[in-house]
Amino acid sequence: MMSDFRTVLHLPPLPGKIGIQDSVFTIGSCFADNLGKKLTDNKFSVAVNPFGTSYNPVSIHKQLIYAIANGRPSAETYGELNDTYFNFDFHSSFSTLNRQSLEKSISNTIEKQHSFLKSAKVMMITYGTAWIYERNENSEIVSNCHKVPGSAFKKSLLTQKKILESFETLHKQLTEFNPDLRIILTLSPVRHIKDTLELNAVSKAVLRLTCHTLSELHQNVSYFPAFEIVMDDLRDYRFYDRDLLHPSQEAIDYIWKKFRESYLDQSANSFIDQWEPISKALQHKPFQPESIAHQKFLKQTLAQLENLKGVANVNREIQQIKQQLIN
Repeated sequence: MMSDFRTVLHLPPLPGKIGIQDSVFTIGSCFADNLGKKLTDNKFSVAVNPFGTSYNPVSIHKQLIYAIANGRPSAETYGELNDTYFNFDFHSSFSTLNRQSLEKSISNTIEKQHSFLKSAKVMMITYGTAWIYERNENSEIVSNCHKVPGSAFKKSLLTQKKILESFETLHKQLTEFNPDLRIILTLSPVRHIKDTLELNAVSKAVLRLTCHTLSELHQNVSYFPAFEIVMDDLRDYRFYDRDLLHPSQEAIDYIWKKFRESYLDQSANSFIDQWEPISKALQHKPFQPESIAHQKFLKQTLAQLENLKGVANVNREIQQIKQQLIN
């Protein structure tokens, strides 16, 4: 008689696990936001997808090279449509009604991430698709089309060779810039059905093979199987959001659990176990904030926070509690 009714994915531990003091940089598809938020919520120092959502590897690598060099996008990367200015290398969240404001926003972000990356310990890159859009006027690959008519672009599929070449350029610069940085590659489980299911599968196959090759080529590069966890371990539409394309919160929580087990060290996991109930307690909205029971609850929570302040930065939460106490 079968005792298991699903294929559970068991991950080997990551050599040199991530500690609570290690700063983490996430970049790529919207799944980079999911993992980045989990780390942020648990008091890690994280730069969460600071350039906005990007899906194809070449554009992701280009953004990182901007940050490493503290460089600025060329004039040709800027565009304007319906009185809105944008940059083809960055997400539409940067778009403004003023060109100079846009340039300043992008410049400030690049400068800030240049500083963060210099001391970061871990970088998580999440690839979403191998399909790219090249501008007809200069053959440049864009990160975002910004609703410019499709006739302005040529759509094509990146080859593994092209992605590997792009990554090698990035890896060389990253290694010189921050030799201690470890890179974790992930493949987004989000399906891009606008490409059709068949061509989405081709795209994911190219990216998955590339991730495997890079993890074999470089000692500081590893692969976290978020894609396989959703597709093979969970493998059920109940683990998708209502659009049936993005993983549900339950699936994200399960992926986070797997990530914790394999990639976080014992001290980080111990901190999270202590932090999670405190975090939930801090979200509690009392009906009678001045009651004896709630004041006692606040003092207990404050004592717990005081015990954790040597491990992670909980100063904001301590001040939040102190402001509610009645002396």
